Amino acid sequence: MKCSVKAPAKINLSLDVLGKRDDGYHEVEMIMTTVDLADRIDLTETADRRITVEVSEGFVPSDHRNLAWQAGNLLQKRFGVEKGAHIYITKRIPVAAGLAGGSSDAAATLRGLNELWSLNLSLDELAKLGGEIGSDVPFCVYGGTAVATGRGEIIRHIDSPPPFWVILAKPPTGVSTADIYRGLKPGSITHPDTSGMEDAIRSQNFDQICDRLHNVLESVTLDLYPEVDKIKKQMQRFGADGVLMSGSGPTVFGLVAKESRVNRIYNGLRGFCDDVYAVRLIRSGNTCLKPDKNGML
Repeated sequence: MKCSVKAPAKINLSLDVLGKRDDGYHEVEMIMTTVDLADRIDLTETADRRITVEVSEGFVPSDHRNLAWQAGNLLQKRFGVEKGAHIYITKRIPVAAGLAGGSSDAAATLRGLNELWSLNLSLDELAKLGGEIGSDVPFCVYGGTAVATGRGEIIRHIDSPPPFWVILAKPPTGVSTADIYRGLKPGSITHPDTSGMEDAIRSQNFDQICDRLHNVLESVTLDLYPEVDKIKKQMQRFGADGVLMSGSGPTVFGLVAKESRVNRIYNGLRGFCDDVYAVRLIRSGNTCLKPDKNGML
């Protein structure tokens, strides 16, 4: 049996850091939504109990460091599954980009193996398991739009924003998430209006959504990596309605209401970095693409 699953990227419309927790993580409050830039996870059941991973991009680890491998291993051990699985990941989401690509791959693997191994777990159960792998995995299990609190694993679903285009641009820069969090100065943080962003989404007010875009990590990243700031300023200059960095960076996204403006922004940014994408929001949750009786999709 085979199953293929879509693993979409996420962006942060709002990201707040409320303080350091006793367990070493940071207490956060974020509004995240999924966009239609996605990896593809092809899962094949195997007779032995091995979990193997193959990735289309050679620089992505295919061993125990891969979050998709961790997801398969966790399900197998927790539920005593006697079968194995081969996980093939076709990467489209840039790596280490602030778009939760690895977390989404893990979430897609959880959803897909749940189908493939007939475990019949609910999304809530899969999300709870995902929290053992990484803070963004529970959100990625559900997809859609949600407020995430705790260290990111507590998910409250909210309405989807109105339809608009999203331009993503990732400069050729690696960003250390740990360094970004270490660079935060709690006394100097300007906190986002998270409830105001939720109200804007509920009322489907695109202008207010753009006005309330805020990420407390952005100022730290822009100071440490000037090329990220350059991309942000170029995206604003080319006419995006609202611009923000996603996660700890380095990817910057722009929200665009008018399709006629999308090509201009996309083409303009291609002169500054190679990883540029024009995508739409995914306004519903994630699904597993089920195989037919011959194992074909």
